[in-house]
Amino acid sequence: MALADLTKQFAAQAIGNSVDKILDPDKATPEKLHNIIAGQIQAMQKALKEDQELVILLTTGAGVFRVLEIYVPSAQLFVLTGLDNEKNVTRIMSPVAATQLVCKMMKTPPGAQPVNVGIIIAKAV
Repeated sequence: MALADLTKQFAAQAIGNSVDKILDPDKATPEKLHNIIAGQIQAMQKALKEDQELVILLTTGAGVFRVLEIYVPSAQLFVLTGLDNEKNVTRIMSPVAATQLVCKMMKTPPGAQPVNVGIIIAKAV
């Protein structure tokens, strides 16, 4: 028995079959698209300097929409809250797989506080 197989057997006995997903990526469940998108946005926000903000834009039939919050009530749906061209608070419900967001790292206007995009993922997701 190879050392790797022996180690895998000991680990499986110690913590259960969930170790198979760690040691054998082919058995792992695929990541969900909503988690990947949220993770990328969070990573971009962490990389910002103090005088920068992440501007997330969504183009719709009604124009360009600035996203200020992303709520994920399910793995298939984003509820995007933000401002339209006339600065009206607007919500857009969009299937995760069809959502195309443009993310820009931009300088914060002088005297203004940087805006962080809120990401809320429902506990059931």
